[in-house]
Amino acid sequence: MPHRYAGAMTISTDLRLGRSEWGLLGLLSLLWGGSFFFAKIAVAEIPPLTLVAGRVGIATMFLLLALQLCRVAMPRGWKLWLSFLAMGALNNVVPFGLLFWGQTRIDSGLASILNAFTPIFAVVAAHVLTADEKLDLRRGVAVLIGIAGVVLTIGPDALGDLGGNLAAEMACLAATLSYALAGIYGRRFRGLPPISVAAGQLCGATVLCVPLALALEAPWQIAVPSRIALGALLGLALISTAAAYVIYFRILARAGATNLLLVTFLIPICAILLGFLFLHEALALNQFLGMATIGGALVLIDGRLLPRGPALPPT
Repeated sequence: MPHRYAGAMTISTDLRLGRSEWGLLGLLSLLWGGSFFFAKIAVAEIPPLTLVAGRVGIATMFLLLALQLCRVAMPRGWKLWLSFLAMGALNNVVPFGLLFWGQTRIDSGLASILNAFTPIFAVVAAHVLTADEKLDLRRGVAVLIGIAGVVLTIGPDALGDLGGNLAAEMACLAATLSYALAGIYGRRFRGLPPISVAAGQLCGATVLCVPLALALEAPWQIAVPSRIALGALLGLALISTAAAYVIYFRILARAGATNLLLVTFLIPICAILLGFLFLHEALALNQFLGMATIGGALVLIDGRLLPRGPALPPT
């Protein structure tokens, strides 16, 4: 019988980004960089809640199979599974549903810019709710610089539509707040194997989302999606969800929530570079400036080349 904590990670008490954490952060941004692309294709044919249910359901089945192959047992205990339900709501059902719904009404570029506000919510929430991830002036300034870099990278023209659909924009911002709170809440799973936590979270999300999709969208009444839409759904489930969340929980345990959610600054860079490498899209001057600005913000946040600023007083 597999050991209950087989493959459990070492709990880090130094919540900083080392070389391996930066590498994992880059890989996570690559996996999540395609999520806006996949979602834009899939949501054109699949209703938002149904798309979320399909995404988390397929990812759950994949991870449960992987657990069996790796001989890693799922943790037990009703309190832990209630925590998985809460994590699934905060990290999957609420933000996925809001972002997918928002992307049916606003461009993906604007959605990406709004998504970059996640670290702001994360550093504020971590400062209030944790004892070891306090906000200092350097980190706060760096986060603002990072957002400016995202705007430059995607292009200020994307902001031209800001205010055009306030409900969709607020939905995207609410999704980023949910992601930030999930990063704080997920700290309680340290010490468990990342693959087990990812599977547990996605099981919770599936249990919550499938009944909602069946009740509110009656997916059996929609037309059968095209192969392209189904391929985008599989990409969302296997690449941007199953694989991504195993890495997500490993970074969270090693580096903390605020460092983890810096990934939202790297996602636009990965998306643009993938377009350049595989779709032969040209790179504009604003994209080079934006990527350089984001790089400067990440160096400032990392802090090893700079003296640390004073922490803000606890609230």
